[in-house]
Amino acid sequence: MDQKSHKKTKKIVIFASGNGTNAVNIFNYFSSIDDIEVSHIFSNNRKAKVLERANTLGITPVYFDKSALLNSDDILILLDEIKPDLIVLAGFLLKIPQKIIEAFPHKIINIHPSLLPKYGGKGMYGSKVHEAVIANKEAKSGISIHYVNPVYDDGEIVSQHEIIVTEDDTPDNLADKIHQLEYTHFPKVIHKILSS
Repeated sequence: MDQKSHKKTKKIVIFASGNGTNAVNIFNYFSSIDDIEVSHIFSNNRKAKVLERANTLGITPVYFDKSALLNSDDILILLDEIKPDLIVLAGFLLKIPQKIIEAFPHKIINIHPSLLPKYGGKGMYGSKVHEAVIANKEAKSGISIHYVNPVYDDGEIVSQHEIIVTEDDTPDNLADKIHQLEYTHFPKVIHKILSS
């Protein structure tokens, strides 16, 4: 047996509610890395494009409704069976229950499209963040990658990356700039966490 087969493959489980462009980007990044894989993509949105993308990429898709996450142990039991090394929230809009956070301490991270603590908290996601940044004439914005705790966007920050906001920026093109930051940095930060 070669040396590689002795090495345990680390598993990433991604939670996403929408298109899944970050999930695909993370999958593509790790597809050339032998000992880390995206094993499952969980979504609370049956129509989410991310579930289609998971099927296309050969990742196990898992659909669940809000009640399964918040009012039962179904998701916790499933995660216990999978034993992920890291749970990555990539555009996931529901709050992760305390019992899952406790079961996976320091193993759940989220990406947020602002420089936290600015423009975080309940209801602050996607275009709402970018609209607020522009309305308040901020000179810069960016992304924050942080550990998840029981409060929205409040956990320990792992990494932040910023861009300049210009007078010409609209919420749409600011969103495009932020997405580019996410695609560049999110997989690298995940890799660093799993390698440390």
